Amino acid sequence: MKDAFQLKTDLTFLNHGSFGACPKPVFENFQDFQREMEQDPVYFIQKKFAMHLAKAKEALATFINCNVNDFIFTPNPTVGVNTIMRSLNLQEGDEILATNHEYGAMDRTWNFYCKKSGAKYVRQPITLPIISKEQIIEEFWQGVSAKTKIIFLNQISSTTALIFPVKEICEKARELGITTIIDGAHVPGHIELDIKALQPDYYTGTLHKWMLAPKGSSFLYVRKELQNQLDPLVVSWGYDSLAPSESPFLDLHEYQGTNDNAAYLCTPAVIGFLHQHNWVQKSDAAKKMVLQNYPRFCALLNSNPIAPLSAEFFGQMASIPVRTSKPEELKDLLFDKYKIQIPVMLLNNEVYLRYSINAYNSQADLDVLYGALADIIQTTTIIEV
Repeated sequence: MKDAFQLKTDLTFLNHGSFGACPKPVFENFQDFQREMEQDPVYFIQKKFAMHLAKAKEALATFINCNVNDFIFTPNPTVGVNTIMRSLNLQEGDEILATNHEYGAMDRTWNFYCKKSGAKYVRQPITLPIISKEQIIEEFWQGVSAKTKIIFLNQISSTTALIFPVKEICEKARELGITTIIDGAHVPGHIELDIKALQPDYYTGTLHKWMLAPKGSSFLYVRKELQNQLDPLVVSWGYDSLAPSESPFLDLHEYQGTNDNAAYLCTPAVIGFLHQHNWVQKSDAAKKMVLQNYPRFCALLNSNPIAPLSAEFFGQMASIPVRTSKPEELKDLLFDKYKIQIPVMLLNNEVYLRYSINAYNSQADLDVLYGALADIIQTTTIIEV
């Protein structure tokens, strides 16, 4: 499948998880919308945009199994979560329960809003290595208190690449009357997402990662009972609309003037590409490759798995602990000398090497990585084994 993408041929690309990679036909559809808009911007924005948006939303609603009027498109999950946060009306002493595996931008955003409100962001430690799903659940709920108002949880961790038991946590949160905000940035197109089955209060995910959409395409789902409580980040024509729809939620959040919405509009092409190329099967093959290679990288780096090697905890990417005091230097060396694009990330005072596998990857790509790491171990002191 590598010919279907625009990735450099001399690059070993093992970092789909950061920003994705868009197939050529989807990117062409994206540019077609941009060209159509430029041919008559007024007509496109005022007359055709709503029609294209409706088709895009219908396609995505079917793909993630939710009502078409219960979500909006956003450029990324950070925008979605910021939209939620500014409307939560947090009070001094309120607590937000998360884990110590959340995305760094989200940690920073919660810290920002907590500083303004006096609320407390609780990063509950989840011990590595993971032993079982039950261990995660038990450790997570040790962080709850009578002051817990919000549960914020990534479904797949960015740095550790671990899949978290979000469904079970959402179920208990509903019993306790605690609001749930789920960061599913890595989920759509990666593992199954069924919003109606999950029943979160809020859920945000990207299309431009594992669904292969152009950059800047994500969504924010909001449970219907909470939609009228959500203020827009930007107030525009949807406020006191001259032609209001049945949903003030959509009026306030969907129409923001001259944003470039082409990435959203090609959602039908995105989903069409996935179906046309049997992407579920390709994803399954990638997941098997991730698990099959994990033990040999652990052996090379003198490391241990951070969770049982199964689909319960790993998808199309995996993180391996690596002992180094120079993570940025290691990342730059892998790119500059060996032409390997791969993240080396720091979390909770540990460093992780995370490889992502998609249909354009092959075993040869992981062999290149293995050879590069072996060479670095032999010729430098950057990696300690």
